Amino acid sequence: MKQTVNAMMQLIRGEICGETLPEDFGRALTDEQRKRLYALSKKHDLAHLVGVALDNRALLGEGEAAEHFRRQSVMAVYRYQQLQYAYEQVCGLFEEQEIPFLPLKGSVLRRFYPQPWMRTSCDIDILVQVADLERAKAALTSRLGYRFEAENSYDWAFFSPTGVHLELHHSLLEDGDEKIYRNSLTRIWELVTPKSNGMEQEMSDALFYTYHVYHMVKHYVLGGCGVRPFLDLWILNHKVQFDLAERKRLLDAEGLTAFAAGAEALSEAWFGGAEHTDLTLEMELFLLKAGVYGNLENKVAVQQVKRGSKWKYMISRIWMPYNVLKIHYPILKKHKWMLFFCQVARWLRLLFRGGVKRGIGELSMNQSVSGEQQAKTEAMLEKLGLR
Repeated sequence: MKQTVNAMMQLIRGEICGETLPEDFGRALTDEQRKRLYALSKKHDLAHLVGVALDNRALLGEGEAAEHFRRQSVMAVYRYQQLQYAYEQVCGLFEEQEIPFLPLKGSVLRRFYPQPWMRTSCDIDILVQVADLERAKAALTSRLGYRFEAENSYDWAFFSPTGVHLELHHSLLEDGDEKIYRNSLTRIWELVTPKSNGMEQEMSDALFYTYHVYHMVKHYVLGGCGVRPFLDLWILNHKVQFDLAERKRLLDAEGLTAFAAGAEALSEAWFGGAEHTDLTLEMELFLLKAGVYGNLENKVAVQQVKRGSKWKYMISRIWMPYNVLKIHYPILKKHKWMLFFCQVARWLRLLFRGGVKRGIGELSMNQSVSGEQQAKTEAMLEKLGLR
């Protein structure tokens, strides 16, 4: 596993970060090793980068793994073209309708990559003001044929006629996080500036960096965020001009300094060739076993630490706390007295929509997480300022 991880990171460093690989790198690469490389890189949505890196160095070879790598590279280009076309349509629509909007995540990050298709995304993320949500929804559905899918506490989900997923955010923070992050991330519309005198807005580098770190934290504590956000972080630290003092000021204001330091250290170990520390090795193990979206084992271990014990975590999953349940049942925001009825509705939905098996699996995982794993997770979270 360690050899595969090192090979994957070296290949990405060579393709994205400009590192020159040793002349003899991978000359004795076997098909079985390529299969392991593919499995790991696919798990983290990086197979297109690893495949291109191998191909550019005449190391891709033939066989099953080579075909998988080639397919991922083609799909990455296709996904980018689909997303970019939809993104430009949405931006044009908002300009026409005079709806201020702020592009987020991959829509901003991909311009810093050697080629924009190299930074893959599953969807388009755009922020609009709450007052403009209904108008944006009406324009998207009537003018561009988008289908409205769902309303969450921080975004509305849409699908284009070609199946592109659009997340129309109205907050940078998920429900409940505003109690923790009280500064720049809650005052976003006061801090952004218009781009080219149009409706499109942009964040300062420091603000975007802070939001990126926050987004990493959000996924990290839910079981993992994969490798890609750390590559983004390396790029933001090496391919972008920035004011270090301003970044530190905003990170500190949001309580993200410790996590940012750990994440930056891991990004340098992976993509800058720096030496690992005990903390970065712990983070690497936590992240690599989970993949892009994390896994249940990590999630349960983290939540046990946050809740205080296995028992408290189990109770929280059976009787979901109000601040979480209201995300699934927005009516609770206006009618908190309906809490019990919404709990019952949730139980019934689990019962009749296949959730029982998942719930039993989660409770079983709650019992199987060892005391040693819980202690290691707690120590890691403490070092990262997430305890």
